[in-house]
Amino acid sequence: MKDLIKIDLNKPVSSLKERNAPYYYILIVEGDASFSIDFTEYNCTGKSLIFLSPYQLLQWHNSSDTLCTQLRFHGDFYCIEYHKKEVACNGILFNSIYHNPFISISEEVFEEIVSTVDKMNDLSHSDLDISIIKTYLQLILALSSKEKQLHPSWTKEDVLTDDSINGFQTLLESSFLESREVAFYASKFGLTNETFSKKIKKHFGKPPTKLIQERVVLEAKKLLHLTYKPIKEIAMELCFEDEFYFSRYFKKEVCVSPKKFREDVGISIVAKKSR
Repeated sequence: MKDLIKIDLNKPVSSLKERNAPYYYILIVEGDASFSIDFTEYNCTGKSLIFLSPYQLLQWHNSSDTLCTQLRFHGDFYCIEYHKKEVACNGILFNSIYHNPFISISEEVFEEIVSTVDKMNDLSHSDLDISIIKTYLQLILALSSKEKQLHPSWTKEDVLTDDSINGFQTLLESSFLESREVAFYASKFGLTNETFSKKIKKHFGKPPTKLIQERVVLEAKKLLHLTYKPIKEIAMELCFEDEFYFSRYFKKEVCVSPKKFREDVGISIVAKKSR
């Protein structure tokens, strides 16, 4: 069980190495932190939660006085897709390319989550308590998901009325397989590539080129993890010329090959149930 779930309590951020591993991470941060995830930079203050999906690259910057409790779990221990009816966290806490991968939380929520993690840690040395640990993990995910959806950055109140922003996400979701050039999206809104890119980056914190790449990779990860489809078939479904080009593209973005990603992250129980 130790390989499937692990808790590191109250360690200085400066002592934590870069993260790029086949686990989901919940990082409970107390203090100011500057970091990047997949080379996009973020800053958080006070009490915050940071969420990482398997093989996302985390790098810390200038956060030497910040404390962090690190909770990691493997999909074989708790499958977020399989438990989506109990906790809607896929696309909210994890695997969301359009929203910040962290939230600021109140003192009350912070203390409740820390207390739950402490209880999990007390039980983590015994395989007999797996079901209880899963229940505690589910509680943390539920609390976190609720907090993120209540956060102003998640609500639509702050969305600009600019059509190029409101429509880009919808257009990207329907077109990312066939159209991966910024010019395609910019032209739909009658904008130059430069003007369009500035608008999108200002709102999402990432240029459209990166959002397009992340959406393709997210779909690739989904097919590798949630299906038994051969990599060659996945490459064709994602409109790559061949599986070798797909493998190079995927490895450039994720730092591991599709084959290794599938081996390390595993094939979800969801895929096994549907066989």
